[in-house]
Amino acid sequence: MTSTKKRKSAPSEKDRAGKKQKLSESTPVARKEEPAFPRGGASVLTPLEQKQIQIQAKNDVLFEQSTGKKAPQNEYENDENDSDLLNQPDDTAVKAKRRPRTKRKPGHAGQSSGGKRVRVEGLSYKRLVPGSLVLGQISQINQYDVALSLPNNLTGYVPITSVSDQLSKKLERLAEQDVDDGYTELGGDDDSQITGLDLNSYFAVGQYLRAFVVATEKDTANGTKGRRHIELSINPRQANTGLQPSDIIVDTMIQASVRSVEDHGLVMELGMGEDPVRGFMSSRELGPNVDLPQIREGAVYLCLVTGLSSNGNVVKLSADTFKAGNLKKGHFLTNAPNIDCFLPGTAVECLVSEVTSSGIIGKAMGILDLTADLIHSGTAAIGTGLESRFAAGDKVKGRVICSFPDAEPRKLGISFLEHVVSLHSCPSSPKSESKNISPTAALRFSTIIPEAKVVKVEPGVGLFLDVGVRGIRGYAHISRIADGKIETLAQDTGSYKVGTIHKARVIGYNYMDGLYIVSMEPKIIAQPFLSIDDVQVGQTVKGTIQKLLINENGISGIIITIADGITGLVPEIHFSDIHLQHPEKKFKEGASVTARVLSKIPAKRQLRFTLKKALVNSDDAIWKSYDTIRPGDEAPGTIINITPSGAVVQFYGPVRGFLPVSEMSESFIDDPKKHFRVGQVVKVRAVSVDTAEKRMIVSCKTLSVSNTAQQEHLQSLAIGAFVTGKVSEKTNDEIILELEGSGLKGVLPFEHLSDGSAQKSSAAAKRIRVGQDMKDLIVLNKSEGKRLLQVSSKPSLLNAARAGKLIKGFEDIQESAEVDGYVNNVTLTGVFVHFAGGTSALLLKTQLPKGASSLPDFGMRRNQSISARVLSIDHARQRFLLTMKPIDSIKPADAGQKVASAGVTEGILVDPVDGASTNIDDFSVGKLTKARINSVKETQLNAQLANGVQGRIDVSEVFDDLADMKDRKNPLKCFRPKQVLAVRVLGIHDSRNHRFLPISHRGKAPVFELTAKPRDLKSTDLDILTVEKVQLDSVHVAFVNNVSEDSVWVNLSPNVRGRIKALELSDDISVLKDLTKNFPIGSALKAKVVNVDIANNRLDLSARSTSSQKPMTFSKLSTGAVLPGRVTKVSERQVMVQLNDTLSGSVNLIDLADDYSEANPTVYEKNQIIRVCVTHIDPPNKRLSLSTRPSKVLSSSLPVNDREVTGLSDLAVNDILQGFVKNVASSGIFVTLGNHVTAFVRVSDLSDLYLKDWKSHFEIDQLVKGKVIEVDTALNHVQMSLKKSHIDSTYKPPLTFNDMTVGQIVAGKIRKVEDFGVFIVVDDSANVSGLCHRTQMADGKAPDPQKLYNEGDVVKAKVLKVDREKRRISFGLKASFFTSEDDSDMDENSRHRSASVSREVGENKDTLAIDAEEKSSDWEGIDEPQGGDSDTHMDDAEDGGVYINGNLTDSLPQSGLSAGGFDWTGGLASPKDQEPQSESDTQAAAPKKKKKRKPEIQIDRTGDLDAHGPQSIADFERLLLGQPNSSVLWLGYMALQLQLSEIDRARDIAERALRTIHIREQDEKLNVWVALLNLENTYGTEASVDAIFKRACQHCDSLDIHERLISIYIQSGQNEKADVLITATLSKHGSASPSLWLNAATFYLTTLSAPVRAHALLPRALQSLPPHTHVDVTRSFALLEYSSPHGDAERGRTLFENLLSTFPKKLDLWTVYVDAEVKKTAVEEEEENHNDNNNNRERVRGLFLRVSRGKKWKAKQMRFWFKKWMQWEEGVGEEKEKVERLAEEWMRRKAEEEQGKDL
Repeated sequence: MTSTKKRKSAPSEKDRAGKKQKLSESTPVARKEEPAFPRGGASVLTPLEQKQIQIQAKNDVLFEQSTGKKAPQNEYENDENDSDLLNQPDDTAVKAKRRPRTKRKPGHAGQSSGGKRVRVEGLSYKRLVPGSLVLGQISQINQYDVALSLPNNLTGYVPITSVSDQLSKKLERLAEQDVDDGYTELGGDDDSQITGLDLNSYFAVGQYLRAFVVATEKDTANGTKGRRHIELSINPRQANTGLQPSDIIVDTMIQASVRSVEDHGLVMELGMGEDPVRGFMSSRELGPNVDLPQIREGAVYLCLVTGLSSNGNVVKLSADTFKAGNLKKGHFLTNAPNIDCFLPGTAVECLVSEVTSSGIIGKAMGILDLTADLIHSGTAAIGTGLESRFAAGDKVKGRVICSFPDAEPRKLGISFLEHVVSLHSCPSSPKSESKNISPTAALRFSTIIPEAKVVKVEPGVGLFLDVGVRGIRGYAHISRIADGKIETLAQDTGSYKVGTIHKARVIGYNYMDGLYIVSMEPKIIAQPFLSIDDVQVGQTVKGTIQKLLINENGISGIIITIADGITGLVPEIHFSDIHLQHPEKKFKEGASVTARVLSKIPAKRQLRFTLKKALVNSDDAIWKSYDTIRPGDEAPGTIINITPSGAVVQFYGPVRGFLPVSEMSESFIDDPKKHFRVGQVVKVRAVSVDTAEKRMIVSCKTLSVSNTAQQEHLQSLAIGAFVTGKVSEKTNDEIILELEGSGLKGVLPFEHLSDGSAQKSSAAAKRIRVGQDMKDLIVLNKSEGKRLLQVSSKPSLLNAARAGKLIKGFEDIQESAEVDGYVNNVTLTGVFVHFAGGTSALLLKTQLPKGASSLPDFGMRRNQSISARVLSIDHARQRFLLTMKPIDSIKPADAGQKVASAGVTEGILVDPVDGASTNIDDFSVGKLTKARINSVKETQLNAQLANGVQGRIDVSEVFDDLADMKDRKNPLKCFRPKQVLAVRVLGIHDSRNHRFLPISHRGKAPVFELTAKPRDLKSTDLDILTVEKVQLDSVHVAFVNNVSEDSVWVNLSPNVRGRIKALELSDDISVLKDLTKNFPIGSALKAKVVNVDIANNRLDLSARSTSSQKPMTFSKLSTGAVLPGRVTKVSERQVMVQLNDTLSGSVNLIDLADDYSEANPTVYEKNQIIRVCVTHIDPPNKRLSLSTRPSKVLSSSLPVNDREVTGLSDLAVNDILQGFVKNVASSGIFVTLGNHVTAFVRVSDLSDLYLKDWKSHFEIDQLVKGKVIEVDTALNHVQMSLKKSHIDSTYKPPLTFNDMTVGQIVAGKIRKVEDFGVFIVVDDSANVSGLCHRTQMADGKAPDPQKLYNEGDVVKAKVLKVDREKRRISFGLKASFFTSEDDSDMDENSRHRSASVSREVGENKDTLAIDAEEKSSDWEGIDEPQGGDSDTHMDDAEDGGVYINGNLTDSLPQSGLSAGGFDWTGGLASPKDQEPQSESDTQAAAPKKKKKRKPEIQIDRTGDLDAHGPQSIADFERLLLGQPNSSVLWLGYMALQLQLSEIDRARDIAERALRTIHIREQDEKLNVWVALLNLENTYGTEASVDAIFKRACQHCDSLDIHERLISIYIQSGQNEKADVLITATLSKHGSASPSLWLNAATFYLTTLSAPVRAHALLPRALQSLPPHTHVDVTRSFALLEYSSPHGDAERGRTLFENLLSTFPKKLDLWTVYVDAEVKKTAVEEEEENHNDNNNNRERVRGLFLRVSRGKKWKAKQMRFWFKKWMQWEEGVGEEKEKVERLAEEWMRRKAEEEQGKDL
């Protein structure tokens, strides 16, 4: 029996499947052909269908008689309810299944006309099948979709692509524009919104829409129970499924999209396909609070049909929900031509036929079955039964809400809810209506209701509760009442009977049902978060690590789960307060963590957390809005970006702040990256907050009580006050002081140290040292915001302040008064003089002293002191002028001073310092006397013993010991000029060798060598130190005399000099990096003598503390010792380091860094002092192996990426290591893993792919990564493999022959070219190759493969045939084989490789390799030539194209001039582009004939040159052998030399190119000449540029060279040179080129802003140019006046009017004139700078009207003219009807004239 049942049921299953498909796909067509209500009661079934029904009925009877069982019923009859909202009770459903079938009379209630039982079924996920129609309300509007609330707590989503056809087309246009602009496509990872497509402007929450179910599916991501997802479409084409134009009647609800927005309403699209039916909605039918201008094209509305036009092609619609929902006025459907009119959203009158416990059953029009479940019957929430409200026979008005396509018999779902029937957004609620609060605002999501009262119990379904909002109930499904399973629910018994109080939580709101969805489960109530909206920014949360995100750099992020379905991301920089080398060791999946919420994006449902303890445990304020931040507030933040000018600090939410360098620390910071890092947490203070611009400036400087005191002191400090400060810092041109008593900062420029010359001020600045106190400083200006003062010590200003004459403000100015100030700026017209308090005055050029005007800058300099008289005062503007004429008197020099004679007459002393000496002979050796200091130098004191008698005190003769010096770096700092010292004479100083001699060697002007040591002054026995007295290992105080690269020269005494090598200067290597800074001249240090060579007068010393040890030798060295060393040589393989005079070693690549990828010997410089570690000592060969690994020389705890391998014991099989290629042999390569460990890699283990020339892939010292596959300690042998399959676990094996399938798209290279075709080897394959026959290369005639392809060309091919037996593959290269879908089949690498060659398939053309062009275009300082191929690019270049990176680009905006294309527009389009084309111009324009490229322009694509381009000199030389005439290659060769800073070499290559390129290739030579001009302009001199320019004019077209050089000058900002050259070019070539005059005018008008000069060019141009060019030139000059920002539109109008007075019948002139006026009017209206916009429009109309009044125009011309006028009026929206009337009158008048001529 079982088999019989299956056999019998099989055909019925097939029939039912076919019937189901017919219902879902072909129902509209079938219903169109078969009317639902046939006249006369005729059957709609065909005879064949009737016969099939009889046979099926007979089979069913036979089945029942033979088996005794009922025949199988329709599969839709006994569908089971799912667990969605408002399902039938479980026990009820079971009973219904088991209930015996009883006979009913035909027409009995609950049965359809066909006799089948009608069941009340609520809409559920299982019953919502694709093709269903359902009414919904918008509950949420997201970025890329819209959420619709559906009946019975269902929610569907409408993607942005399923809204309307108009919106989809707009998306396509934006997507194409984004691709052209280089932006990411829609739906990508870009965070930016789609411009102009904010769905909030298309829809409103609560809006009713009819939706078409596209798909229902379950999202089973993360391996959890799938979440149900319903995809909907509201496109009218689908939402109106089944509705035909003949079915549209009044009171039908139809969905429509806005096709266009007109003046008085909307043109609507009904989605009727090809039918011409359109809808129109008047602006009065939009409903309240809806403005017509706010409507967007593509918006969708559910509309009420209010009327039809006479022909039925126009349907009148209304979107007013108050009108459509007012059923008292009859807006419901009473009769219909077809049941397809009853679509969801339509209001109907229902005749109740049966009232059951599960809902209402009724009929519409007596035929169509309707059902309403418990919710939508309207009685569930009020606590009464259905019988109390409905009775059989009642007529009730309701609204259709859904369809059941699979139901038998056919039925619809209806709702009697008041707000659905009336189309209100929510149920009537006094609370919400009175305060205009929506239900979601009255009771928000996740709200906990402490007392929810049960008002109704539906057994087996759920509970209805009073949640405290009047008019709206809450509903708790039976599965959400308790944590466990609830077996039964009763109305009067149990814990959940009516009247009981329970705690509940709101988990949603359904607009269609009008119910709050609540949960009474304790786990839900106790859950901290139910959605992302519950999470607050800055909140501390507990979470569990769900997943670690891994990329090529390691762990890039952590996914944390804080609640069910709520996850967030922890970025890498927020893992910890410190940078974690191995975060996977700290964070494990499933571990619990404490985090703080950084930001929240509800629209994208994104959360970002931080795990930094400094933020998580912080009690500081949370900055998550700019509005709550006030200056002075403090909070922690994270640095996310560091720039040279500061750092960007991120807080919470969108709040970010900028931390300037000046606010990072109290001390000076040169490079912020040295002190801060990305991810660091810093505590900052808000300095300024701009809430409007969302900007904030923060500071790391703490605002303490002292800062407040500073601010108060600054406010109390007056301008002109005297202050005292201590020097805290010196820069190149100013001194920073810290003022005494307040701590304020003061700035003292060098020029404010004296009134004298710049040299005097500079000398005074050199004498000032850090820490020095400076008195008598006057305050000139103060900045309270920066707490900074500008001070000065100019004597002129100090005297003026003491005398009360210092200018502090404008009120202190008196006419004719003499004032003292300083120069602030020098201009061409005069000098601006500043005073205290920011007061300034102007000293005109005419008021300067005689002769000053001829001097550069009038002989003035910035901050120079100046004294002048007040010439005039302007009290209104608070300005005054100064004058330095006439000068009444000049102060004479002090005459009381006498200049002492340089010499000494007859040895008699004049004015001796000691007062006792009378003769010069008194100054004998050992003489104790006194000297007056004249000047203080770094290494000596220049002193005076008497007038004309000079002395010198060496720094070594001043102090007895280091303890006596206050500043060891500047020991003589404590002495001042004019100071008198007690000294003792040592001898006579010899200026030739800087040594002193005995007294007997006295010259004419002797300089005595003196000593001021306290020890020598007390002792009469002078012990002068000499080289002979210096003992080995003795310790002396040495003074630096000179600093070289590798050593420091010091003085022990005036006669003894020694050398200290850099390595011996200090034990601290950090101070050895900058010897000049850390050991300045004159500085003192204690040194020990290590070597004395009396014969050579050589002395070696050491300042290290360990110098007492004996010299280091090989025998005393130990492995692991860390020593300083000096770099002596740097190569690409190693670094040579010298430890001392006898020891040196090498640092190989494997010992340079702990990460081999960072091993770069070139980072070290010769003579650099570095710290090294001894790793190996070879005494017999006297060799040392050193290491600079940080883990060796700094700390062993530092991370090591590439461990050190010292022997085979450190290796094990399967170890993955990196190493450097040591040797490339014929059998394989040798890889260095350690100093004494070398691994061998066989050829077969080099790669998974076949390498034809494998040696070319490896070179010595190349870094490789491999896996150890064998270690033989006996043979001392290590073998490795470099195959990716051994190293990378995710490696994808190469393609094999068995992987090739017909239709597959692959990328490959041409292996061999034959006459009959080409052989292609597939990329990333195991040397799989095949043949492409010549007949499969192009769609047209079969080309010659020898001319089309070369070996090594990259191609994209399609597999046409695979012969498994012969192992042959046939490929095809036809362009028709490849579509956009085929590209998706290729992997990303294959698409990238084939992108550059896809254009070549099927074309008999050869192009330069793209990569080669890009390399040759990468040239800084020299512009790309106009074209690489003279035949292919010159036509494009003439159109204004400019070559950038080898591509011709027409659309790029040009700034200034282009040397590659003669374009002087200064950013404007060329005149030819600016002029609008008239009709005649369009007809006359003919397409240019595309020139074929010369076949000899080919490139030898050998090796990888096609993929990477030439990379070396050898590559260029090899390419130039095949293409000696290619300027692109020559320019790329020059660019390569420029990158290597070989300027002269680049010049030589250019000269070689000029000699090599054939004389016929003039365009190629021109490119080289232009490049050479660019080169000389950038790196050469004016003379070299002039020489190249003259040579270029001799060999090329002179006008072309002139234009190119002008462009080069302007691009480089040399406008003056460009102006001179333009003048010369106009004089020489002005009669030959009209564009030359126009470009010159553009340059003067736009670049130089000189309209007068530009206007003067037009008369000159008309005199020079031929007469036939005058009209075009004048027109172009007129357009330039309109388009240029410095142009005069009135002058342009005058030029046009003059032309039209001469040529009134040239319609193209009228067209250009009108277009210029239209553009000018549009610009002025946008800027809103004019109030006479109507006048501008009237001017345009006047031009249109003047032409329309002409009588001799042709009809074709006037049709063009009136069409143009109409288009403009449509844009303006004013006098469109007037234009139509004028056009009709003109055409009528023209027709009458034509008729009159015929008569």
